Amino acid sequence: MSKNYQKRSPKEYNIFRGIFQWITCTLVYGMYYEIAYNLKIEGRKNVPKKGFFIVASNHVSAIDPFLVIHALQRNVAYMAKVELFQNKVARFFLNLLGAFAVDRNKLSPSTIKTALKLKETNWALGIFPQGTRETDGNMDNINRGFASFAKTLKCDILPVAITGCTKDQRKPFKSNMKIKIGEPIPYRENIDEMIEIWSKKIEELSEGKR
Repeated sequence: MSKNYQKRSPKEYNIFRGIFQWITCTLVYGMYYEIAYNLKIEGRKNVPKKGFFIVASNHVSAIDPFLVIHALQRNVAYMAKVELFQNKVARFFLNLLGAFAVDRNKLSPSTIKTALKLKETNWALGIFPQGTRETDGNMDNINRGFASFAKTLKCDILPVAITGCTKDQRKPFKSNMKIKIGEPIPYRENIDEMIEIWSKKIEELSEGKR
């Protein structure tokens, strides 16, 4: 892996990459899951029409980023664990989709700079505060990074709850997948306060389901 996928410039988030993301997430994933898995989306009115914000959702499956982008109908640059970029096929699509790598053991300056530079684009920043998939609804292992970025970037956090999307729940024409988008959470100087508010919002939006 010769290229540093932890580092991206604003010019990489261009119209071509945006169109590719829309085709992949809406025309392919979105339409397929709405038809075959009864995917329902609530709260689109809460998505900012313009401006920069952080998308923070619970994490229950590998398809979460695609479905969240479809639900928001906004381009989102997701932080993805660096291990995913070691696979040639995954790296190819993650690159085209605008994702950038993050080392969960040590946050690199390149990753931080990429997140900061995103504010110069019309893309949102996507982060899974739980870090890894939590299919049992566990909200105990929340990474503070998303709230730290919100404070540094002085931007809102958009809470998104995903339910009915775990691998064992996905049954063609029998599923009840749902994505609920909450109202934006204004950034605060107190990081712990933002984390607590986000956690409560996700619990409310998911109604205790997974």
